[in-house]
Formats: sequence, structure tokens, C-alpha cells
Amino acid sequence: MTNPAERLVDLLDLERIEVNIFRGRSPEESLQRVFGGQVAGQALVAAGRTTDGERPVHSLHAYFLRPGRPGVPIVYQVERVRDGRSFTTRRVTAVQEGRTIFNLTASFHRPEEAGFEHQLPPARIVPDPEELPTVADEVREHLGGLPEAFERMARRQPFDIRYADRLRWTQEEIKDADPRSAVWMRAVGPLGDDPLVHTCALTYASDMTLLDAVRIPVEPLWGPRGFDMASLDHAMWFHRPFRADEWFLYDQESPIATGGRGLARGRIYDRSGQLLVSVVQEGLFRRLNG
Repeated sequence: MTNPAERLVDLLDLERIEVNIFRGRSPEESLQRVFGGQVAGQALVAAGRTTDGERPVHSLHAYFLRPGRPGVPIVYQVERVRDGRSFTTRRVTAVQEGRTIFNLTASFHRPEEAGFEHQLPPARIVPDPEELPTVADEVREHLGGLPEAFERMARRQPFDIRYADRLRWTQEEIKDADPRSAVWMRAVGPLGDDPLVHTCALTYASDMTLLDAVRIPVEPLWGPRGFDMASLDHAMWFHRPFRADEWFLYDQESPIATGGRGLARGRIYDRSGQLLVSVVQEGLFRRLNG
């Protein structure tokens, strides 16, 4: 049986059904809607497959328009907006059962030397990933074992995720908590050597924990949920090459939540502290049962 990392690579391997049209699988899951990171990752694969492969993606901007249905294929239609001397632009529309569920615009840039370089250092120092427990270990410690549903989910999870701060389970633990979170992540197995696969895999992962920062001051991340949340839009800027099967730190914060929406931004660093990717996302938050 293939491991979750191999299944992720397979999920990102779209079927080409026309020059600019691709079809992606959508696994049959117990979720109410298709995971947004899957749609974003597949759409970016479709965009990248229509370029010459020599220009890495430098940014993407996307809108989640409708929830996708698990188990139903998604068709990705690519518009070749621009092929310039330095930049390539693609617009992707994701369609499921005749309805547009997602739009993405991606820009690819021919690498060049600027003559200067700078970055701000990481905002916080956190323990190394080897010093932190896995999510499964923390759940097992708190509950005395893993619920069957959680165990099934953990077996399918393509990324090892380790929270820099211990998981919060009670209202007392979130009292006066800042809207910040940090996690170490890496794919649970090798992803091969195609840079586009690593970029799309990290795009998948970028949607997994980012909205946690919005929820932290309101409710514990674990245990009963009081709010439903859904991604509205998503933007990423890719600064340096990376591998998604090596540890990266995802430092996340929420500068504001109001009007039923919460904004979150994240910075992704490698182990040496180099900034790899910047991410911004807005999510919709609605109270459950009321």
C-alpha cells in the first residue's frame, strides 16, 4: 500500500484531457467539502503544466467560490494570459458538475540576479521539530488513546505536523492567548525531485493550519467546535527554492477578525531561518447551532 506522501504526489498528477484542460481526482472522504489546499495545489499543477517548466511560480492569488464535493472529479481549465520575456501568467478555473468552485491566477518568473537581498529574521524562536511531539502523540496523551476517526485521519495525513505550543483543550488554556500559532511541517515521505510538485505540495499544506491563528483567542483548537470555518481567498509568494519533504516552520498570526471573517498571514522558513514563502488567507467564521 502506498504511503500518504505517495498518494499526495498521485493526487497532484492530473490527467490531461485537452491542451489546456486537466482533470483531477477528488478522494471520497468523510468531509463535507473538498479540502481547499487540494484544489489550490491541483490548480497550480494545471497552470504549471502549460509553461515551459523553466520559470518557477513566484505568486498565486485564489478565491474559493463554492464548496467542492468529495469523490467527484474536478476539471481545471487553464487560460494562457501572458508569455513574456521574464514572466508567464496563467488563470485557472476549477469546475465540478458544471459549476465553477475555484479561481486561481499564478505568475511564473524567470530567475534573475537583483544585486541585493534582505529579509527580516523570524519573529520567534521555537524548539526544533525533533523536540516536539506529533499531534497524534499529544492527542493520545490527553485522551489516553486515539479515537478511531482520528486514527483513520492520521493514517491518511500526508504531512507530519508538530505544534510549537502544546495543544489547547480548554477555555482556561486560551485565556488571554494571542492570535498566533507556529507549526513544523514536512511530507511524511519523499516527494521526488520535480520542483513543481514540491511547490504544489506546500500549497496544499499551506491551507491546513493557517486559520488556527484566528480561532486561538476564541476556542480551543481541539475538542468540541463552536464555529464552522471556510477559506475565502488565498495568496502566496514564493521567495526561494525548497523541498516540502524537509522540515519547514510555518509561523502564523491573525491581525484581525471582524464581521464574520478572520484574516491570517503566515511566513514559512527553512531550518536555517531563511524565509521561503509568505501566505495570506481570509476565512469565513460562523457559529454552529446558532
